[in-house]
Amino acid sequence: MSTSELSEKNYRRIAFINWALSVPLLLIFAWPYYFLCDSLGVNQMIAYPGSIIFALPFMLTILHGHVTTAMGALHRHHYYNWLKGHPLTYGMLFHPIIISTRFRLSLFFFSLILLTTGFVTG
Repeated sequence: MSTSELSEKNYRRIAFINWALSVPLLLIFAWPYYFLCDSLGVNQMIAYPGSIIFALPFMLTILHGHVTTAMGALHRHHYYNWLKGHPLTYGMLFHPIIISTRFRLSLFFFSLILLTTGFVTG
């Protein structure tokens, strides 16, 4: 891997692409949950937050995969350290727990608990 791949210019490019992809990915993964809630008669007060919580792990996994593809599995920690060093700009919404598979699975299961709760109470 050349040093140009570990440059701030490359980190900024990856950050811009991830920011640009985040909203479309969130919408793509949120709508099936929302329509399931709608067909089951779940209250919208649960359907909207549940949809976002359901979509987040999928979105974060794809964005993490993008970083891994761009940097390589051995060097992606450099990018995440760079994000931690820029908390008020590029790394604004970044927290190290985001790359944890356990955290993403927790979000997924929490969304299913919300769905079940909304179905039972609705």
